[in-house]
Amino acid sequence: MRIIANLVRPVTSSFALSGSGGGVLVKKRPATAALFAVSLSSYTTHSSFSQELVDKYDAFILDQFGVLHNGAHALEGAIELVNYLASDQKKKLIILSNTSAPSDKAMLKLPKLGFEAHHFLGAVTSGEEAAKYIQAQYGANSDTNDSSKALMMTWDASDLTNPRLTALPEAFLEKCGPQIQLASTVEEADWLLLHGSEVWYRGDGMDQLPLSFIETGSMESVVEPLLQQCLERNLPCICANPDHIVQTPTGGTAYMPGAIAQRYQDMGGSVQWFGKPQPTHFLACLDVLGLPADRVAHVGDSLHHDISGANQAGISNIFVTSGIHRSDLNVKFGELPKQEQLQDLFDREGGIIPTHVVPAFRR
Repeated sequence: MRIIANLVRPVTSSFALSGSGGGVLVKKRPATAALFAVSLSSYTTHSSFSQELVDKYDAFILDQFGVLHNGAHALEGAIELVNYLASDQKKKLIILSNTSAPSDKAMLKLPKLGFEAHHFLGAVTSGEEAAKYIQAQYGANSDTNDSSKALMMTWDASDLTNPRLTALPEAFLEKCGPQIQLASTVEEADWLLLHGSEVWYRGDGMDQLPLSFIETGSMESVVEPLLQQCLERNLPCICANPDHIVQTPTGGTAYMPGAIAQRYQDMGGSVQWFGKPQPTHFLACLDVLGLPADRVAHVGDSLHHDISGANQAGISNIFVTSGIHRSDLNVKFGELPKQEQLQDLFDREGGIIPTHVVPAFRR
């Protein structure tokens, strides 16, 4: 283990949360006086998920993608470490994931990748929390019995082997309540639902419009015109997956619903965000674990979603460098970056500092 103490650099932007339910995520420039405030912070680096880290906490909140698996395969050493933590060390484990799938559906994928489901107490997903909000705002628990129609962007349901299709769109909609229906035109929509980023889904796997976005990140041909029409009608937006980009199992890039939500917000639209880095989702994990924050650590690979969110929630965290920031650090899987590489990354990403750093989720 190596302890690295550093002076926090001036932060040019940070995440602030406001609003009810899931909250609204906005970029906020700090006050001028705060730009030069100096505080001492430190993080420890470990060449592996060491016994020292295991002994320090009673439970771990685990991210999925980039920590446990890559969407298609378990990452090297992850299954063995989960088994060790849960069976040998009797640690409590819970999943916290920015997936738009309901919690129960998200858990079904883990055994297919080689993990034993009983090792986890469950999952808190952005999709589950978004569905709860939709049900309260528009569904069966609302003050009116009138139906509410969503213009739903989601994953391609015409191919059941689609690796991004953790669950069919109907599984999410069932969680939202019987009053929720799908809009076939912008004109009949009451709100915009960003559940995925492949198609505009209108109630049937064969009745969907490709968005031409997920592989290219281009919004010009389909997404932008749709957002403009939604904006003209002042439709509120609910984002059930706040990720902007993710790495694919083949090492490529996929563009996610969060990027579309950010564009809609930048255009002037109202967006209700769910998922990390919102502290409420981390606190929901503590409720399930039944432990105070100082006995729990979050393990994640995204500085903006995992580390920033855990910091805001007052929860120690373990930054996995072989995930989404691996190319930024220019390291191989399982290779611990040098101090200079880490500090440069933390500076470039707004001064977000983790509690601990490991190269991968493995012993």
